[in-house]
Amino acid sequence: MPKLKTHSGAAKRFKKTAKGHVKRAKAFSRHILTSKPTKRKRHLDATTMVSKADEHKIKRMIPY
Repeated sequence: MPKLKTHSGAAKRFKKTAKGHVKRAKAFSRHILTSKPTKRKRHLDATTMVSKADEHKIKRMIPY
């Protein structure tokens, strides 16, 4: 079977954990930050897991 190609856009956005789950960064933290509370901005810094519904599709894009 041929080698699978990694989706380079997905590889930049997602990482696999040791248990095989996929982690991602949170959205809404790039600009117009003055109108957002400090607490909200702080919580947007943290990484989170990809939802169960999307995980299978993401794993196919980052096979290695």
